[in-house]
Amino acid sequence: MSDDAKSTLRQAALDYHRFPKPGKLEIRATKPLANGRDLARAYSPGVAEACLEIKADPATARAYTSRGNLVGVVTNGTAVLGLGNIGGLASKPVMEGKAVLFKKFANIDCFDVELDEPDPYKLADIICAMEPTFGAINLEDIKAPEAFIVEAECRKRMNIPVFHDDQHGTAIVVGAAATNALHLAGKSFEDIKVVSTGGGAAGIACLNMLLKLGVKRENVWLADLAGLVYEGRTDDMTDQKAAYAHGTSAKTLDEIIEGADLFLGLSGPGVLKPEMVAKMAKTPIILALANPNPEIDPAAARAVAPDAIIATGRSDYPNQVNNVLCFPFIFRGALDVAATDINDEMKLACIAGIAALARATTSAEAAAAYSGEQLTFGPEYLIPKPFDPRLMGVVASAVAGAAMETGVAQHPIDDMQAYKANLDASVFRSSLIMRPVFDAARTSARNIVFAEGEDERVLRASQAMMEETTDKPILIGRPEVIEQRCERAGLKIRPGADFSVVNPENDPRYRDYWGTYHDLMARRGVTPDLAKAIMRTNTTAIGAVMVHRGEADSLICGTFGQFRWHLNYVTQILGTDVLHPVAALSLMIHEEGPLFIADTQVHTEPTPAQIAETVVGAARHVRRFGVEPIIALCTHSQFGNLVCDTGDRMRAAMAILDQSPRDFAYEGEMNVDTALDVELRGRVFPQAHLPGAANTLIFANTDAASGVRNILKMKGGGLEVGPILMGMANRCHIVTPSITARGLLNMSALAGTPVAHYG
Repeated sequence: MSDDAKSTLRQAALDYHRFPKPGKLEIRATKPLANGRDLARAYSPGVAEACLEIKADPATARAYTSRGNLVGVVTNGTAVLGLGNIGGLASKPVMEGKAVLFKKFANIDCFDVELDEPDPYKLADIICAMEPTFGAINLEDIKAPEAFIVEAECRKRMNIPVFHDDQHGTAIVVGAAATNALHLAGKSFEDIKVVSTGGGAAGIACLNMLLKLGVKRENVWLADLAGLVYEGRTDDMTDQKAAYAHGTSAKTLDEIIEGADLFLGLSGPGVLKPEMVAKMAKTPIILALANPNPEIDPAAARAVAPDAIIATGRSDYPNQVNNVLCFPFIFRGALDVAATDINDEMKLACIAGIAALARATTSAEAAAAYSGEQLTFGPEYLIPKPFDPRLMGVVASAVAGAAMETGVAQHPIDDMQAYKANLDASVFRSSLIMRPVFDAARTSARNIVFAEGEDERVLRASQAMMEETTDKPILIGRPEVIEQRCERAGLKIRPGADFSVVNPENDPRYRDYWGTYHDLMARRGVTPDLAKAIMRTNTTAIGAVMVHRGEADSLICGTFGQFRWHLNYVTQILGTDVLHPVAALSLMIHEEGPLFIADTQVHTEPTPAQIAETVVGAARHVRRFGVEPIIALCTHSQFGNLVCDTGDRMRAAMAILDQSPRDFAYEGEMNVDTALDVELRGRVFPQAHLPGAANTLIFANTDAASGVRNILKMKGGGLEVGPILMGMANRCHIVTPSITARGLLNMSALAGTPVAHYG
């Protein structure tokens, strides 16, 4: 890297920490504090009630304070990253960063605590005195051997989990990487020879973990700057190193590397030479974890051992051994069961969960976060990526289960399946509200045809469908292209074996399909030649014909192209006097809860009758999500205060709705803020018939509806489910090009719900 590039990177990092406000953390209140009543409950006199409850029963601190979700990230700054002993104050940016990772990956709150205390016993005294504050302690960047003393003292004296991440976090991820590397190499822990460099806290912890995984003590060789650790050596020795003494004479790394199956490096750059790699066993496993430069460059290792399986500590090489794969989720599981310790069984459960995830199909979210990388289990993908959202559910639930099995959980979880579902819902924001839809979809097996079957998002959604539902995907596309893309994406499914394919270029049903389409469209200007051309090139039309012929139950299309273009062919083929597109309903999920919006796509300027039909359809569809509809008809006009086209149409729609009894709440016309703010609505129109804040907004034109949808999605952090095409009896849904694989899975569940469930 050039000096200019280094300078630019340095300034960017400094600006990141400084602007728009210093640091990476802030504290926010979780309860309202808007008036005297709130103040009286938050502080004196109301706070005394919570204090007395905790005094009577200390366990209730989990219920009345944030302690049950609060971790202390504690250091004295004596071994910070590759910077060495820089002291507590200079280490604060690192500790803030650790706290941010806890929050980002596991929604755990943190206080970073930097202590100016080098003496390990005094440091332990200070940490133990903070036990009332925290639900767990994460020790960070304390040099060895003091780190061993501090952790041992704190674990002995504290009744909450104490975890030195530099030791055990590294050891867990190394364990997962080694597990999968041995799986690929066809070797077992019991039979391998391990050579390790570096006898610090992390290195010793990794060796201890390898022993727990089955490596034999006599097969471990440890070297450091002074050479082999052997019996009788006195130079730079600790009790922890001495436990791995081998032989009685000095040897070099070059001498002991002969025949090694696994090299574990937590030392420094250039320690492992290519000629040493050449002496290792067949298919050597090299975990070169020194940062920022590994013990050997992967290219240099492969030059002498092309079959080597390599991991480093760097993000720009495959297989980064990154503690973030572990610590947020092991703490999440431990906190959720109020564990008193993080024991070996919990760590081993964490290893098993991480390793199994890499061997499973790659998640669509991880693939999107690491676009362009090959995320298929193999030598280049031993362990999951940090942004794989499945880590939360898999690892945290495994850790919580192990805590309960070993008796360290003070608050065991009764329903582990529901617990894992809740963890997933905290990552996949759509999971919780989609649960009733998935439950309904599982009551029958429906055939869902995807028009754009070659799209990777469709392929990933199809894989997920087969794992999470009883529905069967049908993909329209070229089989050879679909197979290649499944393989490239690391998916297990294959055309023909796991799902059926309609090949527009060569399908035996082609004659039947174009004949059906021509029969439907002959009196609307479509000639046989045009029908043939459309059935060769228009996958939306092909999918609609399949649904019309009963060969599929529902069509999903629209991953590329314009909504109205797809709608034209859907209406041509599937529309009837009874079934016709009513409106597009978008569910927007944000922190305050779900908000449904219509019509975002179908009718540019709907008539009063169409608006009323949209309201009725929206009420029916909102209930599919287990939500009771509270519907507001939104315009610039408010309860008749403006004479304008949108207000006139909304008032006319209200008149139509009022002609028949309705089993849902609706009101209009009104402004959006009036719809969402109960207090404001009470001042403006006390007679309004809404029981609370509206959860469904119906607009008088698509410009307004689509605009609100896009603002919520792009600037409000909203996640969209939909659009849901109402009025077609679930025979088709047209998505938008911005949809994700998870979004397609959600739509497939909606499409997979039998019509009887519409209510």
